[in-house]
Amino acid sequence: MIPPRESIRTRLEQIEVLPGRPCENSALMLERIAQARSDGIELLIFPEMAIPGYLLGDEWERHSFLRECRDCGEAIRAAATDLTVVFGNVALDESLRNEDGRVRKYNAAFVAEARAFVGPAGSNYPFVIKALLPNYREFDDSRHFFDLRKLALERGLPPRSLITPVPSRLGQLGCLICEDAWDSDYALSPLGVLAENGADLFINISASPYTQNKNHKRNRLFAAHAERLKRPLVYVNKVGIQNNGKTVFTFEGQSCVYDAHGHHTPCGRPFEAAALTVDIPLDPAVAFGDPIELQHDTIDELRRALEFGLRRFMEDLGVKRVVVGASGGIDSAVVAALCSRVLGPEQLLLVNMPSRYNSDTTRGLARELAGNLRCLYADIPIGESVALTTAQVDGLVVRSTDGRLERALSLTPFMLENVQARDRSSRILAALASAFGGVFTCNANKSEATVGYTTLYGDLGGFMACLADLWKGEVYAMAAHLNAISSTPVIPQGSIDIVPSAELSADQAVDEQKGDPLVYPYHDRLFASWVEWWDRATPEENLQWYADGVLEEKLGVAIRVADHFPTAAAFITDLERWWNLYQGMGLAKRIQAPPILGVKRRVFGFDHREAQMGPRYTRRYEALKRQLLEHA
Repeated sequence: MIPPRESIRTRLEQIEVLPGRPCENSALMLERIAQARSDGIELLIFPEMAIPGYLLGDEWERHSFLRECRDCGEAIRAAATDLTVVFGNVALDESLRNEDGRVRKYNAAFVAEARAFVGPAGSNYPFVIKALLPNYREFDDSRHFFDLRKLALERGLPPRSLITPVPSRLGQLGCLICEDAWDSDYALSPLGVLAENGADLFINISASPYTQNKNHKRNRLFAAHAERLKRPLVYVNKVGIQNNGKTVFTFEGQSCVYDAHGHHTPCGRPFEAAALTVDIPLDPAVAFGDPIELQHDTIDELRRALEFGLRRFMEDLGVKRVVVGASGGIDSAVVAALCSRVLGPEQLLLVNMPSRYNSDTTRGLARELAGNLRCLYADIPIGESVALTTAQVDGLVVRSTDGRLERALSLTPFMLENVQARDRSSRILAALASAFGGVFTCNANKSEATVGYTTLYGDLGGFMACLADLWKGEVYAMAAHLNAISSTPVIPQGSIDIVPSAELSADQAVDEQKGDPLVYPYHDRLFASWVEWWDRATPEENLQWYADGVLEEKLGVAIRVADHFPTAAAFITDLERWWNLYQGMGLAKRIQAPPILGVKRRVFGFDHREAQMGPRYTRRYEALKRQLLEHA
């Protein structure tokens, strides 16, 4: 019989986990174990998948990788002598198979003490199996791992019977893995079952990517769990970056301990490796944390996520120098400012590439930006090269080799706009990046990415799109914030004030207040209803709100849409223009876009998964459209 304890001297290890590097991760964990032992720690807790990393694509299908993860886990077991260590790793059962026919894998929590793994009471496995596998947003757990609910079905048992505490020398440890505590939309509550089965302490090990304001929701939810179930809850999350190919995610940590009164004790700053040592009383009557002030993320926390993700991604790629095409506009200015903060000005090269349509105003703003950042700068006009391409292609007659087929080619004014954009990226920026020994950036924002307001093979190019999860209005807010936290403003006020424009034709002359065809205060929110809302809208809902006179209220816009689209026909034409692009060419461009740094809900790439089916409308939309146009 294990005697009751008054408290457990616990340390939360908010480590930076390197994806796909089990040996490096376990070496760091062994160092932390040795330090904890010398500090008299009784319970040491690491994050979910602390050994392999979490977002690894299909690396989980490689047996050599799985064996290395297992061997590294054995090293942690052997080091757990006079303390208890909880950590996440992949668990294997070579005798069974997943539903894809591959070896059985579990996302597991291991509890090691006295050089042995201790499994849940009544389990024939020496580890805790994740019960709830998320299969939404960026998560794809069920592709690789067998969950506890499936195991219960396989064995003909109720899932509750397999959810039991781990009988550790420290007491009954209620171990959960990330999603197991986000149970409000599931029919099963592992937390509740563990409480019924006598858990003394809840331990949630997590690999939870940063999303703006997720911490607000987690604090609210987890504090309520601890208070309702009258047990302390330990939350340990990792820091670092991981990716699913097209989307790069950051992990901010935010580890903490919640007491049974809903208070909490935080562990360090976000996006920084840290360790928190706390004596956790097991008496529910004892409050030991601070009251939680639920707060939404500030613009500075968003900045920290962008800078952290950009820095770590470049380190992973071995990138030390960056070229930014500086147009004089807001997007490239914010990208340049972020890169300067991450790399330092000596590793940053800005280049302005004017054509005959670029104003002296924007050329001056690009130079002013470089001066403010004190970085390298170049001015390379594209007039001659665009003229050469035009001369070579416009009017060219192409023929089949046998003379049967013949066609004359021509470049329209719209095509020449794209020629300019491609000349800048595919020719100048690519060559400069090579000569400078670095890479060049994609400066697209989320508004542009939604509807493909970028040029394929042109300004869509780059090694990363670090602003492509920020709407245009958020880019302006970030510019203002970067200026506010700098000793002197770095982004010219002119770049903030000037009308946003691609400056690719006379119809986009900024000095004449001619710019982009998007009304960003409205279109940002319209596009967000298609992309970011949990229950995503379509033109059917948008048009119904318009007909009911509640469009501005539903979208949360502060302008009158009728001031820009005075008739139903004008509104519908605009709505369909952008919806067609969002589901058509915009989607085709997104598939070919560089990786996007995700900081918000529904980042394009692996989070916002799309199939190329072409634009389509519901019958109800078409009926409502006819009704509005007939009564106009």
